[in-house]
This record gives sequence, structure tokens and C-alpha cells, in this order.
Amino acid sequence: MDTWRMVRRNKLVGMWAAQKLGLFGESATAYSNDLARGTLDVKRNDVLAIIRRDFDAAGVVQSREQILSVMTQSWLDAGRKTDSADASDAALVQIARNLQPR
Repeated sequence: MDTWRMVRRNKLVGMWAAQKLGLFGESATAYSNDLARGTLDVKRNDVLAIIRRDFDAAGVVQSREQILSVMTQSWLDAGRKTDSADASDAALVQIARNLQPR
């Protein structure tokens, strides 16, 4: 598994989901970062289930297929952006690694 790409994918999906949830600015970034940090945490790595739960609680209408489509597109986008990684992405990878059980 390409850890950096998965973290980046979850961050992108998190920003999309945050917008659907009506979160903007720092709140959207925090939501996105939380999904990205959960990448390597076995108890928090089911991004689809987390988003589905949050959407259901907020009354956001998106099918499983729509969410999976965004996740797939974000995976592709994350792969394209590997050359332009910024410091926050590197920090997220480090945080995700620190959360990994030893």
C-alpha cells in the first residue's frame, strides 16, 4: 500500500465530504485531516463507513456508489499529485505512522 497516496486520498475525500456536510475553512480542514490521520489506525481507517455515518447523521443524501466514485477519483488524483506534495501532507503521513500500533 502506498501510504502517502492513501493519506492524500483520504484528505481529498475529507474535503469533499466536509463541503457536503456544510463545513468550510478550518472546520473542513480539521474534518479532512482527521480522516487522513485515521489512515493507518485499524479502528478509524474505514473512510466509507465514517463518511456514510456522518452523512446519515447530517441528512446528506449521497449513495454508497457516489461516495465510492469520489474515493476512486481521489485515489487517482492523489497519485497525480505526488510530485507536488506540500509540508502538511508530509506531516499527515508522519502523524499516521505515529498512530500505527507497534
